Amino acid sequence: MTREIMLGKTLVGDGHPAFIIAEIGINHNGDLAVAKQMIDAAVHAGVDAVKFQKRTPDVATPPEQQNQMRETPWGYITYLDYRRKVEFGDAEYHEINRYCGEVGIPWMVSVWDEPSVDFMEKYDTPAYKIPSASLTDHNLLRHVRRTGKPVIISTGMSSMQQIREGVDAVGSENLVILHCTSTYPCEPRELNLRMITTLRSEFPNNPIGYSGHEVGLVPSAVAVALGASMIERHITLDRAMWGSDQAASVEPGGFGRLVKYIRVSEASLGDGVKKVYESEMTSLQKLRRFAN
Repeated sequence: MTREIMLGKTLVGDGHPAFIIAEIGINHNGDLAVAKQMIDAAVHAGVDAVKFQKRTPDVATPPEQQNQMRETPWGYITYLDYRRKVEFGDAEYHEINRYCGEVGIPWMVSVWDEPSVDFMEKYDTPAYKIPSASLTDHNLLRHVRRTGKPVIISTGMSSMQQIREGVDAVGSENLVILHCTSTYPCEPRELNLRMITTLRSEFPNNPIGYSGHEVGLVPSAVAVALGASMIERHITLDRAMWGSDQAASVEPGGFGRLVKYIRVSEASLGDGVKKVYESEMTSLQKLRRFAN
């Protein structure tokens, strides 16, 4: 079985360019105009898709957290009210769908609960993402699988056994598995990029990728060198913006460099077969004194 799947019109897996996702998430802070600026920045950077997060706040917010108070741009409000403020609904997603079609970029969402899956079914997105927080929600995994769309799962905050159980619940067909550490931002010593090779060994028929929350760009390019065929990084207009994900996000200029680093890394890997390149012949003739 080939380690590849089709996402929309793009093959993702071994032997194909890494599929790069700009995760807008909730960095828009509930502002559609900001979300569209982030879409524009992602298109300019050359990514393959943008992604948002879809929650049903009353379902996805743990009951014990709903009435906790917090400071927000909308004042001192409950966590549940905050979640409602940043959540896009029909009007916003209708415009996102239209705008992404206009600028020519696929879009998708992470779904945090079953009603969000049902909400999203009206849109022709190429896949559903299951966030790390929901990997152990097997009912959600099975509900997403019933849509028939490809599924991407993140594995932050999870043991290997929980990852195996999640894969069993969702099914291994048309599945991408992303290595992830759910710390925002994440220190380099906890990125554990060698987990990419571990997951490649554990799940030999599935494309393996990387969802990164580090500060900087180099680890994401290293992830590609280790075999990641999908890279997901958060995008923001300004890392100083309000919001829990902003500090672990990449600003527009950095995202453009990230895409270039990944593409250069891919081009540099080669096939592992030693050869004398035509470009070396002049140096060979000038510099080598003895031929064997």
